[in-house]
Parts: sequence; structure tokens; C-alpha cells
Amino acid sequence: METHKREVATASLVIHEMLYGCLRLPTESKKRALLQNYITKIPQKMPIFGYDLKSAQYHGKERARLSRVGKTPAFVDGQIASIAVTNNLILATNNIDNFQAFNDLVIENWFI
Repeated sequence: METHKREVATASLVIHEMLYGCLRLPTESKKRALLQNYITKIPQKMPIFGYDLKSAQYHGKERARLSRVGKTPAFVDGQIASIAVTNNLILATNNIDNFQAFNDLVIENWFI
């Protein structure tokens, strides 16, 4: 992320997912303290995109389309995908399989 800091943003839902995972760790955990500190600094380091009306409309259409073909991606993955599409962003993820079915979504895996 340091290499691409001027090009990187995230979604408010990603902050939720990270914080949820972090706060499930033991209270005394050094890993939890490190992650929690990192997560609280994210808004100072990059733009945070929210789930707005355009995102909700795209998500609803895609969710209906995907369910017709027997696909049921995680709800939050649909929200994240919709934020990326409606803001003309590239979704950088290691979980390519979770997002491939979404129309018009550009995906990159920076972890390979």
C-alpha cells in the first residue's frame, strides 16, 4: 500500500470487516492492539467511500441477476463491489473468486 498510497482508497464496509475481525481477538493480544491502531489510522491515510444510493441500486440489480443464475455472493462482498463499480475504482483483493461474477467490476490481485 505504501507504493500506491496516492492511488489507494477503501470502503467503509472494509473498515467494518477489519474492525470486526480485530475486536474478536483476545483483549490482551498484541496483534489486536497493533491491528486496532492501524485500523484507526486508515481514514487519515486514504479516502473512505460509503455505500450510497448509486451503490445500493447497482447492488440490488446485481444481486437479482446473480441469484437468477444460482450465485449468492456474500452480501458485504456485493456492497464492496458496488462501491468500487459506482466510483470507477479498481478492486484490489486476494479473494478474486468472491468478486468475479459482478458485472463491470475491475479486479486486481496485488498479492500474487
